[in-house]
Amino acid sequence: MKAGKDKVISLHYTLTVDGEKVESSHDRDEQLWILLGHGQLIPGLENALEGHQAGESLEVDVAAVDGYGEREEGRIQRMSKKYFPQANRLRPGMVTVLQLKEGGQRAVTVHKVGMTAIDVDLNHPMAGKALHFEVAIGEVRDATEEEVKHGHAHPPGSAEH
Repeated sequence: MKAGKDKVISLHYTLTVDGEKVESSHDRDEQLWILLGHGQLIPGLENALEGHQAGESLEVDVAAVDGYGEREEGRIQRMSKKYFPQANRLRPGMVTVLQLKEGGQRAVTVHKVGMTAIDVDLNHPMAGKALHFEVAIGEVRDATEEEVKHGHAHPPGSAEH
């Protein structure tokens, strides 16, 4: 079976940027489970996976525009420290996650820490960077009706909701 829209795939990956390893599913010894065609992956990686099968390995180079986008100047925003659970530990250059009022999360980079506010760069920390993935596909299967309805994969043994 080939990977494509409404297919669930499991994979191991290693991400490198500028020759430096950024993260790897091997470090957690846990495969990533993805429902393709539902925005769970950056477009460049998702497009590269289409048509591949279980057991295949591939290397994928993703340009910034097909990854986290180009960096945009002027995306610094001042926010009250109350929005940061561990505000006193944050330092310029650190990446933290903001909870969005409409749901979900957003990774931001701390730009400046003041007495009552923190300036954050709203660009994704990987914006403007070319990404290199090494991917090993473990499984490809049809998504269940429930997975398509929920918009994400349910890995084996996970508590369904």
